[in-house]
Amino acid sequence: MSRLLGSVRARATLGATLVVAVALVAAGTAVLLSLRSNLLGEAGTQAERSAREVATELAVGTPYGDLSLDVDDRPVQIVDEDGTLVAASEDLERISGTSVGAVQPQPQPHPTATGDQDGDDSGDEGGDADDDSGEPLEPGEIGERTTVSDGSATIDGDPEDYRFAAVPVETPEQGRLTVWAGAPLSAEHGAVNTALTVMLIGFPLLLAVVGWVTWMVTGRALRPVEGIRREMAAITASEDLARRVPVPGTHDEVARLASTTNETLSALEASVDRQRRFVADASHELRSPIASLRTQLEVAAAHPELLDLDGAVEDTVRLQRLAADLLLLARLDAGERPADARVDLAALAREEAGGRAGVSVRAGGAGDVTVAGSRGQLGRVLANLLDNAQRHARSAVEVSVRRDGDLAVLAVADDGEGVPAADRERIFERFVRLDAARSRDDGGAGLGLAIARDVAVRHGGTLTVHDAPAGGALFELRLPGAA
Repeated sequence: MSRLLGSVRARATLGATLVVAVALVAAGTAVLLSLRSNLLGEAGTQAERSAREVATELAVGTPYGDLSLDVDDRPVQIVDEDGTLVAASEDLERISGTSVGAVQPQPQPHPTATGDQDGDDSGDEGGDADDDSGEPLEPGEIGERTTVSDGSATIDGDPEDYRFAAVPVETPEQGRLTVWAGAPLSAEHGAVNTALTVMLIGFPLLLAVVGWVTWMVTGRALRPVEGIRREMAAITASEDLARRVPVPGTHDEVARLASTTNETLSALEASVDRQRRFVADASHELRSPIASLRTQLEVAAAHPELLDLDGAVEDTVRLQRLAADLLLLARLDAGERPADARVDLAALAREEAGGRAGVSVRAGGAGDVTVAGSRGQLGRVLANLLDNAQRHARSAVEVSVRRDGDLAVLAVADDGEGVPAADRERIFERFVRLDAARSRDDGGAGLGLAIARDVAVRHGGTLTVHDAPAGGALFELRLPGAA
């Protein structure tokens, strides 16, 4: 069960079904209450109409025996001011919900002339008679206010629920009377029960349809996701980064997910390829000085007089530099953040150029050209650029420092042959040497410019190569100026 609910498809289906269920229950309850209220109101209207018909007959002096009390087999009671039942439907056997529970009327004798006079005197003393709600009525007048209540009655052995309406009437001879008439609630009960039955049968069916449709739609929408998952699992198992996940033609979020996944796989494949080439090139570069050093040591062990000490030291230095370059590249690839120190580029240029033959530094009008970063890494950049320029220059190398707006610019120019336009990005790749005639003993391992570009990027700057005014190469390092 927990595994099933862990599925997005199952959770979406369950959520949609619950939402629709809550909405159906709320709507069904509102419909039932509204239907019951309307039917009760209609029953109350019918009961009031029946009561007013009988009250109209009483208002014109119709005797009790001539009243229409058995029309439509509805219960009717007539109660006097003392609460005595004076008339009722003929077949009424039991009643509840009215002011009087009696079903056998107790008619009162007609008042005598003295009684009439007494009644008139009483009326003169007390004014017009009032009903229970305080409404004044004249003889022959029917009250406007109606009292409504719910109850039950048994007529001719048939028990049923009714809505009763009470209407007051002032009669010329009997005084104040109250007519109670009932309207059956069977229609209300039947309609409510029918509606409830339909809801109890229809709602589960509707919920089943909603759940099934949601399950199918969700499954169709998630089918491409499952295809992406299976392909990713296959890629993981086979370690074949050249494979790609299928991209659906729906142009929706799933399609964008598949495209992004393929872009990630492409970047990962390129990164792994670079890592493999880096390891292969590093192994190749390390093999030469190690093999040379081993050969010299083996010869020296057998023939001490043939020991080439200078060559051994040179190979050791080359090996040390290569190891340092590889270590720095590894730290840069790992995302090492440079230090946040203030570095004066003009002072750094003079320091790195000092002692190098044919290298001049020009910082005229530069002012305070400072940047934030690692002095050691920036010094390594300048040293690599100077080493590269001296290897290719015919006679001179010039270092210039200036400010260009918010940027600090350090340029290294030589008067050599320059860099072809097609190779101006390739030279910044690792282990790349454009001069095929140059041996490893005369140059480096092809890591200097790659390290310089990586350090520049880590410092938020750029390193590019252009044509120098003297015809050689111009390497330009641009860094954000220190605040």
